[in-house]
Amino acid sequence: METTVVIAGGGPAGAMLGLLLARAGVEIVLLEKHADFFRDFRGDTIHPSTIQVLDELGLLAEFEAIPHRSFDYFALYTGEEFLPVADFRGLPGRHKRLAMVPQWDFLTLITEAAARYPNFRLLMEHKAVGVIREGGAVRGLRVEAGGVRSEIRAALTVAADGRHSDLRRAVGFAPVDIGAPMDVLWFRLPRHDGHPDDVFLRPGKGTALVSLNRGDYWQLAYLIPKGGFDGLKAAGLEDFRATITGLLPYLDTSELAFGDVQLLTVVVDRLPQWHLPGLLVVGDAAHAMSPVGGVGINLAIQDAIAAGNLLAGPLARAQEKRRPVLDPVPASLLAKLRRRRWYPTAATQALQVQIQNRIIARVLAGDADAGSIAAAVRKIPLPVRRLLGRVIGLGFLPEHVRSSH
Repeated sequence: METTVVIAGGGPAGAMLGLLLARAGVEIVLLEKHADFFRDFRGDTIHPSTIQVLDELGLLAEFEAIPHRSFDYFALYTGEEFLPVADFRGLPGRHKRLAMVPQWDFLTLITEAAARYPNFRLLMEHKAVGVIREGGAVRGLRVEAGGVRSEIRAALTVAADGRHSDLRRAVGFAPVDIGAPMDVLWFRLPRHDGHPDDVFLRPGKGTALVSLNRGDYWQLAYLIPKGGFDGLKAAGLEDFRATITGLLPYLDTSELAFGDVQLLTVVVDRLPQWHLPGLLVVGDAAHAMSPVGGVGINLAIQDAIAAGNLLAGPLARAQEKRRPVLDPVPASLLAKLRRRRWYPTAATQALQVQIQNRIIARVLAGDADAGSIAAAVRKIPLPVRRLLGRVIGLGFLPEHVRSSH
């Protein structure tokens, strides 16, 4: 098979880039190794910057039709009161809220919009198993589907295959590990009338719990010291349940088992190099983000918007001259994306690391609790809280759709 662009990975970055390039008339093949997008406990936070992008793409009405909940700030819960920390109500523009949307619904929205263009193809259950390298350039992918191997040749290959990217490993790219002091346990518990509405962090002594209101259930992120899951299990299920209800007494943990818990090993890293001739790495494959602020999905989408703006025109023009386009996209063009997205990536990770080290690590070590953190939050002037809301909600360099329909 031959195409202009082949994208490995049907997550937020890959799906959004596929849509943007398809809108510009570029021939796209998007590969997703799974049979569907249904993976629980993926990032479900859609930030104001992404809602703005959906508005620019004309998809806002379809997005609003997806059942979801919206929040205009992220709070610290002391056990007695909620203190807004990241406040989105002062953001510029129309969109001043955080939306909680199942990622499978979001990805379905994006890929169905892309499928309206005849030059877009989505191949489910197709796994990229290697790259085609010729003459110092990447010229496509080796793919496996149903036990059968084939090749897809392309002018541009995009590695959007996540934080454990097989493709970046295949070309010898190794990320720089920035570090994280914690891992996260994801699980659900029932939510009932009378429970809080907020999205919040509840710190305790030696632990913390992030609560995401999903309507009839809570999606919970239980923070533990890095590598501490085995020790937690050794202490026993009843101790785990008691710690949770000690933080939030209204939660019913009676049916919670370790089998219901999914471990997220937190990684914060980034690649020094994002490209080769004919190859571009974006999203989590280029920079794994901490769950702090829930910004990973939105950084990935910002990469896709910037890549679409940069590449749509050159790829469409080259495609008009020759079909299929087999000359690899030059590294000099792809380098422009890395230069543009390096600052917001590094700045966001630096902010996450500060929060990890100054707050989360101290909580997990037992050196800080809800009271001391709340006292520090109260000292933060309201304009600074709104600035934090702007950084989390919009990012350090918000991207806007410029590629034509």
